[in-house]
Amino acid sequence: MLRPHLQNVLESGIDEWTRRSLSSWEDAYKTVPPWDVGHPQPAFVELVRAGELNRGKALDIGCGTGENALFLAGSGFSVLGVDLSSRAIAAARSKAVERKLKADFREGNALSLDFKDTSFDNVIDSGLFHTFPDNDRPRFAREIARVLASEGKYFMLCFSEKEPTSWGGPRRVTREEIESTFSPLFHINYIRDALFSTRFHNNGGKAYLTSATRISA
Repeated sequence: MLRPHLQNVLESGIDEWTRRSLSSWEDAYKTVPPWDVGHPQPAFVELVRAGELNRGKALDIGCGTGENALFLAGSGFSVLGVDLSSRAIAAARSKAVERKLKADFREGNALSLDFKDTSFDNVIDSGLFHTFPDNDRPRFAREIARVLASEGKYFMLCFSEKEPTSWGGPRRVTREEIESTFSPLFHINYIRDALFSTRFHNNGGKAYLTSATRISA
């Protein structure tokens, strides 16, 4: 039986793809999934070191067990992480307590976020966008834009079409797909080559790192 909060999420308009995915995401966290590498993604570490994030509140959407969110919390940001998996959220909360870091973690649906408009100065996305089917991409972009403050920034790391498909994994994404999804609501600052750390790769998988700024209404 689903926990009450998850049941509410399912009844609040979550689409059929996410309904089917809930059990698979929960199953993934019964062990250590390949994207859970035990440290923040280097691409996000470099963003913080370069001062690219706006100071203030950050949302880690699809936060998993919280490594990126906890890195931001330790770097002086007010951070909230959201994930569909209750197991992932429980693990993230435990890490926050163990490391004595202040970060809020909640179960939630990335396609129907339970936050007021303009709630965040930054949104980070480590490997969530590339899990969505085509018809959910515009909806996702609208939700990100809605919860971002004016001039708020979105940073997204996803596998690129340069990464081989022989080992499986999520969909690969092209620059054109990123631009067509986000450009109606965002100014694309850059889409650049990056590496995505996984437990399958020695040096990381070929990825794109996107920086986008919400266009003022």
